[in-house]
Amino acid sequence: MDTRTGLPVVGMVGGGQLARMTHQAAISLGQSLHVLAAGEHDSAGLVAAEVVHGHHTDLAALRSFARGVDVLTFDHEHVPGEHLRRLVEDGVVVRPGPEALAFAQNKLLMRERLAALGVPGPAFTAVTATEDVLKFGEAHGWPVVLKAASGGYDGRGVWLADSPGEAAALVPELLDAGTPLLVEECVPMRRELSALVARSPFGQGSVWPVVETVQRDGINTEVLAPAPGLTAQRTQEAHDLALRIADELGVVGVLAVELFETDGGLSVNELAMRPHNSGHWTMDGSRTSQFEQHLRAVLDYPLGVTEPLSPTVMANVLGAPETPAMRPDERLHHLFARFPDVRVHLYGKGERPGRKLGHVNVLGPITDETRQRARLAAHWLSHAEWTDGHPVH
Repeated sequence: MDTRTGLPVVGMVGGGQLARMTHQAAISLGQSLHVLAAGEHDSAGLVAAEVVHGHHTDLAALRSFARGVDVLTFDHEHVPGEHLRRLVEDGVVVRPGPEALAFAQNKLLMRERLAALGVPGPAFTAVTATEDVLKFGEAHGWPVVLKAASGGYDGRGVWLADSPGEAAALVPELLDAGTPLLVEECVPMRRELSALVARSPFGQGSVWPVVETVQRDGINTEVLAPAPGLTAQRTQEAHDLALRIADELGVVGVLAVELFETDGGLSVNELAMRPHNSGHWTMDGSRTSQFEQHLRAVLDYPLGVTEPLSPTVMANVLGAPETPAMRPDERLHHLFARFPDVRVHLYGKGERPGRKLGHVNVLGPITDETRQRARLAAHWLSHAEWTDGHPVH
C-alpha cells in the first residue's frame, strides 16, 4: 500500500507501450504504476515515475520489484513460468497467475486445453520430426501452418508450408535451431476478429464489442470497432466463448481471444492475457478503456462500463523503411492541421522499419472515408508523406 495515497500499488513487468498506456489509466485512479523495464529507454520508462530497471528473466530482479507492489501484472507473456511460480510461493499476488498465463505462453498447451474444453479451433499436433508434419499434411491437406509453441508475436514464429517439399526443407531447420513446434490446419476464413473481455478475481466479467482486425505480414494494421456486418448471434457467440475461456482458465485481467470467422462459425486462433492491440480503440471509443479495466480487474475493483461511445477505426503507426527527415513534432503539426479530430497515441519509441510507433483512433461511422482518414494519418506520422497526394505545405 502506498502510504502517501492509501491506495494499493500495481507493478507491471515490461516497459513497452502497453505499460505506458496502462500508466496513463493508472493516473486517473490515483496511482503511479510501478514498472519493471528492461532498458532505460523503454516506452513506459520515459513517462512512469516509479521505474525499476531489470530483466523479466532475472528472478532476483523480479523478487526485488515485487516487494514494492501489492499485485504484479504484465505487459507481455515472456516471464518464465517457473519464476512466476516462485513468486507465488513467496506470497506475491500475481494476476493473471502462472497457471492461466501458461496457456498464453505456450500455444501447444493452449491448443490441448481448448480442445479438451470443446472450444472450436483448427486440427493440430505437436512436431518433433519432419514426419509429423508430412503425416499431418496428408491427413488434413496442404498448406499447413507451423508455429513456434512459445516466443512468437506479431507474425514472428509462424510459417506457412504449402507442400511436403517446403515442409521437408523448413522443419529440420527450425528443429535444429531449438524451436518447439506445432502444426495446425490452415483455416479457410472470411476475416479475423477479436473478442476482448475482462475478468476479476471475484468472477465479474465484461465485454467490449467484437472487432475486426486487418493484418499485413502478420502484423495488425487496422481495427474496426465494432466488426462491420457481424450478426448479433455471432457477436453473442464470440462473447460467450471468450468469457467461458477466461473463466475456465482462471484469467484475471484483460483477455483477447483472436478468432477466425469461417463459413461454419468461429475458430479460436490465439490468446493474449493482457491489454491487446485490438483493444487500443477503447482509449477513445469506449466508456472504459482496456487499460483502466485491466487495472480494475487485477485490483479486484468492480469493472467499468464498456459501452462504446462511437464506432472507431484504429490504425497502427508502423515505422517507415527510412526515417523521414521531418521531425515527429512537425509531422504532428501537419497532421492536426489537416485532421484535427484524429486521436493520436505515440509510444516514445525510436523509429525503425515496421516497428509499432503508436496508433491513431478516428471516431465515427465505419465508412471508406473514415478508414482512409485513419490510414492517411497513420502513414503520415511514420513516413511524412500523404499517400493521396495532399500537399505538405
